[in-house]
Amino acid sequence: MSQPALSIVIPVYNGADSIPVLVDALSQLAIDGGKEIILINDCSPDHSLSVCQQLCQQHDTPITVINLSRNFGEHNAVMAGLSQARGKYIITMDDDLQNPPEEITKLWQHARDGNFDVVYSRYSRKEHASWRNWGSRLANACADILIDKPKGLYLSSFRCMSAFAAKSILNHTGPFPYVDGLLMQVTQNIDSIEVTHLPRAQGQSNYTLKRLLRLFLSMFLNFSVMPLHLATMLGLGMAALGVVGIIVVIIEAITIGTGATGWASLMAAMLLIAGVQLTMLGVIGEYLGRLFLTINGKPQFVIRDITRNQAEPGGE
Repeated sequence: MSQPALSIVIPVYNGADSIPVLVDALSQLAIDGGKEIILINDCSPDHSLSVCQQLCQQHDTPITVINLSRNFGEHNAVMAGLSQARGKYIITMDDDLQNPPEEITKLWQHARDGNFDVVYSRYSRKEHASWRNWGSRLANACADILIDKPKGLYLSSFRCMSAFAAKSILNHTGPFPYVDGLLMQVTQNIDSIEVTHLPRAQGQSNYTLKRLLRLFLSMFLNFSVMPLHLATMLGLGMAALGVVGIIVVIIEAITIGTGATGWASLMAAMLLIAGVQLTMLGVIGEYLGRLFLTINGKPQFVIRDITRNQAEPGGE
């Protein structure tokens, strides 16, 4: 099969109702040089797999359905999709219909015409719950420091990358990939473009607070040793505070002539110090645990089977 100009990679989880609408719309897009669609079933508990396989049989657009052996998470699923993508440029997007398919052409053309390695979408208004919007702002603010992100760049799952960038990040085989962090490691030839973000048409977001926290930890721990630096600084700060406390107690004993009092304050200080120590140990433990799992070969993803149709990229 000839190389398409564009690959569209879509992780699917609880998307049985939305993915047919999305694929139908994508099939109508006119892309010079042709396109292909790659659907990754991340062990969805609904019948998303059978729906994706039916779409693969019904459409003339080249469609690849990747069936993962278990639920690995969105970024792992994206890496699985990138491993099978053949396009000169690759769009990644969610299956929730919040990114209008017609915006794909705008994103792709901006990357192609500007010769950018990566182009992110940004939104004038993001149609998510308030807690998710605040979480995104916090994550982006942390990313400015942790992963050498260009200032002001908004990280989004609706992104376009060149085949060069995709191939480069696939060299990472660790079990905790964070796609945006990997992209920042291989290139700074990055831009963004404003697109429309729609309210969720149906269903609920698959991102729970637990999933968002896990994603945040991947960014926080996998691409920087700053948490260790922060733990060291916090420890030094608590030690300095302890020294100040000792000096105050000595001065009080000399000038007033009474021993130190205040059992409650003493217990509060002990609990605070113990909490800081346990936090430091937890940070170190997270690093060691991830290192242990990586060394022991925990897979980034496992593909159970792949379904393809025989359509050519320029078929529609």
